[in-house]
Amino acid sequence: MRTNALNIKRGIAGIAGIALLAIPLTACGSEDDTTPASSSSDSSSSAKPQAVAAIDALEGQDTQIALDKGFTDALTALKLTPGVVGTAKLEDGSLIFPITGGNVSVFEPDEVDPYVIGQIQHEGSGLSLTAGDTTVELTNFNVDPGVSRVYGDVTVNGKVAVTSAFLFQLDGRTLKPLQTEGSTAILEGTEVKISPVAAPLLNETFGTDQVTPDLLVGIAKITVDVPS
Repeated sequence: MRTNALNIKRGIAGIAGIALLAIPLTACGSEDDTTPASSSSDSSSSAKPQAVAAIDALEGQDTQIALDKGFTDALTALKLTPGVVGTAKLEDGSLIFPITGGNVSVFEPDEVDPYVIGQIQHEGSGLSLTAGDTTVELTNFNVDPGVSRVYGDVTVNGKVAVTSAFLFQLDGRTLKPLQTEGSTAILEGTEVKISPVAAPLLNETFGTDQVTPDLLVGIAKITVDVPS
């Protein structure tokens, strides 16, 4: 990919997804990631901040990434063809990755940092990039809103290159207020950008030096079912 080549905008969800969820969402991951610290070492457990919203088991709905025009123009210039893997879809300029699991907790922003913790999983789907006889697949996205990162697996021509790699960085400063529609909650506006780990990997694979960290992929929109 060349310079423009990866104006890869973040939010697959993924990676949709995703300094994200501010809805009825419960924490998961390691203890360090999911246990907010109390205000002092001798505070009682009852004094610890409580989640204002939590979903113990995410299932259903998806993370969509509206691809940035700069990204798609760059792919065209570099003769890179985007595609989807598994259950992912590419419709109306957006990548769509079904949510398959995870859990998230949301705290008051002034009480806990980070105030959104957990993970949003997208197993069995992903994005492919093809140039000539080389195809790279980025799959099984796992969004960690606590660190504003999206992790995933990478294969090159069907061979595993790396697993659980830090693929995308999330920037939630453009995140819109939470929307609710019936039994669903929607968070939209997080930017999805190429990570400092993915950039050199893509450069090496496609024989370029134009892929840089923070290149914009797109804007994420996460839609989840809210338990009754």
